[in-house]
Amino acid sequence: MHDSIVMPRKNTRQVQVGNVKVGGGAPIAVQSMTNTLTTDIDATVAQIHRLEQAGADIVRVSVPDPESAAAMPEILAQTNVPIIADIHFSYKMALASLEAGVHGLRLNPGNIGGRDRVERVVKAAAERGVSIRIGVNAGSLEKELNEKYGEPCSDAMVESAINHIRILEDMNFHDIKVSLKASNIPMTVAAYRKLASMVDYPLHLGITESGSRFGGTVKSSIGLGLLLADGIGDTIRVSLAAEPEEEIRVGFEILKSLGLRHRGVNLIACPSCARQKFNVIKVVAELEERLAHIHENLDVAVIGCVVNGPGEAKEADVGLTGGYPVHMLYRDGEKSEKIKSTNMVDQLVEEVEKRAAAIRQQQGE
Repeated sequence: MHDSIVMPRKNTRQVQVGNVKVGGGAPIAVQSMTNTLTTDIDATVAQIHRLEQAGADIVRVSVPDPESAAAMPEILAQTNVPIIADIHFSYKMALASLEAGVHGLRLNPGNIGGRDRVERVVKAAAERGVSIRIGVNAGSLEKELNEKYGEPCSDAMVESAINHIRILEDMNFHDIKVSLKASNIPMTVAAYRKLASMVDYPLHLGITESGSRFGGTVKSSIGLGLLLADGIGDTIRVSLAAEPEEEIRVGFEILKSLGLRHRGVNLIACPSCARQKFNVIKVVAELEERLAHIHENLDVAVIGCVVNGPGEAKEADVGLTGGYPVHMLYRDGEKSEKIKSTNMVDQLVEEVEKRAAAIRQQQGE
């Protein structure tokens, strides 16, 4: 039995986003958001297809104006992944998105007008079986909460979430997800931990505006990792100033590293040192790129020398250990054949693709 730092997952109620179950023990869903103009249907559809190929379980699309709402039926008609409409302030955009057939809404019920307007949105969502995510963000807290607490903090975020939840509960609506996002990691983690102890709604995790591909990956990995290891979180989005597909890749890497989801190649590689018998950094970078299309769960170990190489290779589906003048390829932990540096990457890619194809055949795809 493998050691684990991950606590048992918190038992939350389950909601549906299209054909994806969220909460209630379902696999943790990985999301991203389009950054194309929603009115540019071709560009938005193309990006959603790329996100789907990268493994996105759910994609969010901003619907800020009537022109964007008018584009939604065609976007939905050309895509398969569940789509959530991102709504700010306008109940009309929420109604138009529901009419178009979106699979989820992200809005704050306290920010879209009076009770009658909220009731219209809730009624339309309930009739269609569409869930609503309450999205609390530290940068856009209600004025009265900022005045009460003096500045954004975890208690203010939790109070905001509870206030929005009550609005929906008062209307007998319970298909709710909640997020509490800030760019400050300690604040975000504290807020989620507090809310998780108070409600059983599924939680969508994210560190908002976390930064560049590099910095944002580090911040998100720490913030989301702390919560996921606590058993908190039913769906995640890694917010990066990078192409949305990168958010999906990082999201799956975070889940894979904690043993919570298994998708694609788990590349085990040494940091490289003077003992290496081939350029580990270059080989790993090339492998990462050339194996990105593999969806099947496979462990591939690439180790530059024989100190740790054989041990890591024995635990992997496919392994490579650096030697002189040739290297050793391992299959299922056993020494298999010697290979040269010149065609090493091609042979590894070929071997992994062969394994992936066998898995697909086994699964009857």
